[in-house]
Amino acid sequence: MKLLIKSTNYFIIFTFSILINCSSDNPTSPPVEVTTPLVSVSVEALSFNDTETLMFSDSKTLNFSGEYLSENLSINSGVNFEISLDNENYETQIIIELTNSEVSSQTLFVRFAPGEDAIGQTQGTLTLSSTGATSRTVNLIANALGTIPYLSINYAEFSFTETSIGATTESIPLEVTANNLLTSLTISTEGPFMISLNNSEFSSTIQVDEQTANEDFTLYARFEPTEIGESVSSVEFNSDGLGTVSLSLSGVGIAMVYNYQTFNQTRLAYGGGFSQSSIQTFSLHEDMTTIETINMYLQLNCPLGGCNAWDVYSNILVKDPSTNEWYEIGRYITPYGVGTGQLERGLEIDVTDFKSLLNGTVELKAFIEVWGSDGWELSVDFDYVQGTPDYQYYEIAPIIQYNNNSLGGVIYGEDDSAFDLTKTISLPSNSESSHLRTIITGWGHATPNDSDGRPCAEWCHRTHHVSINNNQTYQHYLGPIGCVSNPINPQGGNWVPDRAGWCPGMAVPNRIDLLDQSLSGSTFSFDYEFQPWTNNLLSTSSNIHAYYALSSFIIVKSNTPVEKPIVMD
Repeated sequence: MKLLIKSTNYFIIFTFSILINCSSDNPTSPPVEVTTPLVSVSVEALSFNDTETLMFSDSKTLNFSGEYLSENLSINSGVNFEISLDNENYETQIIIELTNSEVSSQTLFVRFAPGEDAIGQTQGTLTLSSTGATSRTVNLIANALGTIPYLSINYAEFSFTETSIGATTESIPLEVTANNLLTSLTISTEGPFMISLNNSEFSSTIQVDEQTANEDFTLYARFEPTEIGESVSSVEFNSDGLGTVSLSLSGVGIAMVYNYQTFNQTRLAYGGGFSQSSIQTFSLHEDMTTIETINMYLQLNCPLGGCNAWDVYSNILVKDPSTNEWYEIGRYITPYGVGTGQLERGLEIDVTDFKSLLNGTVELKAFIEVWGSDGWELSVDFDYVQGTPDYQYYEIAPIIQYNNNSLGGVIYGEDDSAFDLTKTISLPSNSESSHLRTIITGWGHATPNDSDGRPCAEWCHRTHHVSINNNQTYQHYLGPIGCVSNPINPQGGNWVPDRAGWCPGMAVPNRIDLLDQSLSGSTFSFDYEFQPWTNNLLSTSSNIHAYYALSSFIIVKSNTPVEKPIVMD
């Protein structure tokens, strides 16, 4: 009995020992939890109010915490900033001790405490770190105001937009911050720039009292150009003890432009109650003493139902009130079936030569040789560009005008005795500059064709000559002018091939020939000559003739009142 008990006890003890020693190999035991040290902060950046040096800003707050830390949490603010846990006792470094490897969520107070040399924009970094944990940072942003006189502006420089002579830009607000000024502030500028405190009364110099100057205020600046080109100046701020503070200003003055609308969506057509031409009276610029250039802009819009499908002869004329004669100031060819809207202002033609007629009350005539009731809606406006004229006085007289329409020109290659192309011209003695202005376009498909298959006179390339006193002095080459590069594209019809000196949807070139100054005060002969060619009248169509629609004018200029040149047959 006794032995049995002992044996039984031994068995029990041995069995228990085995169970204990084998427990570490039990695959069902829970894994050991792995933790990562973590520091948390509630913000990424803090900004502070402007603060004088050696003073303190109002405090800003953030929340921080830590967990699974093995070392105490260190918080550092760096120079010019201070931190506190109670908003009373401030330091640049605080050590937070751990409780069970944690730092409970707490509030940290941060303030800006700029040192004596920390004037201006200041940036710092608040760092929270603990060994083994990823450090956290908070950006600190502030502006320190020195106890010495200080002034700042929200711009270092400013460039105004291009502005017409005589006009004024909108003012720009300049935000000015000044501190510790000991005397009043003088603000000044020069040139075509003006300044104001109330955006109403502008001048070149302003005096600001000491109290107002030491507060934030707004200064307004504007640009008032008086001449063409770039102007550069600055706004200067001066007060006792204040170092040089300035704002650079610049602006570009451009020519003043006076715009006048004449024809406005005027319908020109053939049939349907419409006409190919329109005559209207307009009031244009009167004082020419400061007008340097006059540009004419023509815009063609398609009426309801679409534009006319053909490239046709078109022009604008002005009436000379002294003779009631119409002068062609510009010629253009309509595009095939599309308007000129691809061009912001339409077709542009310099008409400065007609300055003596394009002033005050003016009668204008618009003509489009359209054969259809669709036609066009024509708008014409003029830019009178202010500047310094090359000469104060202009006069103009017609030499030749065979230009009523495309087929009203000089017949080419046949008997042209009905057309007077030879003239005698007398220039006034005080003429200081004179030139010829010629417009010419060829029409018709007469034969024989040129060797490259071009019929005359729309397609054949020719060189015309102007003879002065029986000497061939000037030549006009009627060759390609780049129809394929026309900015109005695509068009309908046959718009791409080069004509003889013109293209569909373009203004016809003005051919300018400057006369020798020795002709001033003299009388000389003028002769317009075509390159020899004979029409054999073999065209199979009814269009068997070749035509050159031609206009030519003589313009004289002077700085003293000048008479109109005299043109005689």
